Amino acid sequence: MIESDLAMDFATMKSFLDANADRYNQPDFIEVDPVQIPHRFSDRRDIEIAGFITATISWGNRKAIINNATRILDWMQQTPTDFVLNFQASDLQYFKYDAVHRTFNREDLLYFVLALQRIYRQHESLEKLFLLRPEETDFSHSIERFRRVFFDNDSSHRSRKHVSSPYRNSAAKRLMMFLRWMVRQDRRGVDFGLWTELDPKYLSVPLDVHTGNISRELGLLSRQQNDWKAVKELDATLRHFEPNDPAKYDFALFGIGVNGALKND
Repeated sequence: MIESDLAMDFATMKSFLDANADRYNQPDFIEVDPVQIPHRFSDRRDIEIAGFITATISWGNRKAIINNATRILDWMQQTPTDFVLNFQASDLQYFKYDAVHRTFNREDLLYFVLALQRIYRQHESLEKLFLLRPEETDFSHSIERFRRVFFDNDSSHRSRKHVSSPYRNSAAKRLMMFLRWMVRQDRRGVDFGLWTELDPKYLSVPLDVHTGNISRELGLLSRQQNDWKAVKELDATLRHFEPNDPAKYDFALFGIGVNGALKND
């Protein structure tokens, strides 16, 4: 057992985090996590669309997220690329629910499908919209560029709140999770590693209540708000431990936060 109030030296902390990343970054993680939704598909664009929509509604109870994402994919007849490319607004009538997931509603779902349709009629993959420029060392700027394309420079639509902006100091947790799924390559079978033009070393841990709290308990993060400034602080810390794959520690921090490993090991 490692006491949460015990200051660990670099080697001890790295060993602790590596062990927990290894413990939770396993195929059985898929069975209880929203990442299971894109894992139901093999086509690259199907994975992207299922992953993006699932990540977008990934806040709150994981069981509810999985159920509601499944409901959306059932409406898409489990063929997300074909459905999106051939979608007509009248097809929304076949989605029988006003509420999709919490504050994400039918209007948002319609907007998202039409935005994805527009993008996929112009681009083979969403990857191109997230490419980093040579001087960039995180995804804050590419996320903003993606948002401009996704919302077609519409500055007022209600759906904008569902694609968060680091420019507004949001941690952009759901987008960072989607990027982790698409970019990380580690042969464990959880993350897909489809987007080979993006380097995993620039990924950030998706910062939420669990990862934020456990990071503070461990002394990895001092900032109290779960915002982009906290993401940058955590980046600086975790990249010391694993410069080429800092986002692997998402498994460690989320796992020990949810499962209370600091108290129960």
